[in-house]
Amino acid sequence: MIYRFGFVSHATNLWDASPAKTLTFSRYKEMTKEARLQKLYDITEANLNHTLRTIHYNIGHEIDLYRMSSSIVPLATHPEVMWDFTSPFKGKFLEIGELVKKHHLRVSFHPNQFTLFTSSKDEVTKNAVIDMEFHYKMLDAMGIAEDSVINIHIGGAYGDKEQTLIRFYHNLTTLPTHIKKIMTLENDDKTYTAEETLAVCQKENIPFVFDYHHHMANLSSISLEEMLPAIMATWKGRGLKPKIHLSSPKSDNAFRSHADMVDVHFVKPLFDMLRPLQLDIDFMIEAKLKDQACLKLVHELSNIRGVKRVGGASLEWK
Repeated sequence: MIYRFGFVSHATNLWDASPAKTLTFSRYKEMTKEARLQKLYDITEANLNHTLRTIHYNIGHEIDLYRMSSSIVPLATHPEVMWDFTSPFKGKFLEIGELVKKHHLRVSFHPNQFTLFTSSKDEVTKNAVIDMEFHYKMLDAMGIAEDSVINIHIGGAYGDKEQTLIRFYHNLTTLPTHIKKIMTLENDDKTYTAEETLAVCQKENIPFVFDYHHHMANLSSISLEEMLPAIMATWKGRGLKPKIHLSSPKSDNAFRSHADMVDVHFVKPLFDMLRPLQLDIDFMIEAKLKDQACLKLVHELSNIRGVKRVGGASLEWK
């Protein structure tokens, strides 16, 4: 079994490399028309360049997984802005995509918690579609949409999970088919358990990005060991390796918060449960120190008997 590991957004070991530099709408409104467009261009160009820097860093460190920032393009979905961000940067987007393809990297996006399909408000659903379309446009501009995923949570429960899920299924029909084809769903730490998320994924034929930390904070009524084969099976239709999110609690009192690093003792039980499945799996590290946490965890796991490090962030697990 080959386990690959990656991290989110920006490499903390790189100086001033955030791909998520922003522009607030209030600041945007204060500018002249010409200054507004120039500022949008400048920030987007900087974020794309920092994305490229991070990808080169990943290539150099043999880190094959990377979640790109959802904030690469400022104000891309704001109703009073919504500018054409692909045409001016066509070459830059393609450059990113070519690097991803050349080095066989796996990249993804994870829109924020407001991108959901459970709300009773049409405006919320409309905005969710707009945000999903925005992320798809970036992947499409890179030429890698078919091999990537856009991951979201189911959303809120609004006091009645049964009725809310009915609404979720209905609202999801407003999402264009080509975008739904590359979306994934993730269990969360307060509302929808792994068991409930799995049922939705099976019903809608959507791959399940399992989050171990969230599961430990929001346990299901059946054991994880029992669910894992079915969770992994949701990926068969996409032809992609199953993907799991890893992090560990900041403290006992702040259990849901992510620690700087990943506690190997916290996640070891998961690897013990996965071993009998004999599957190649990808793991996204969501710790605060990102690339540092990723490489540290890979090093610590490689010390386990029967585990061999076969790349900068890849393990062969016998």
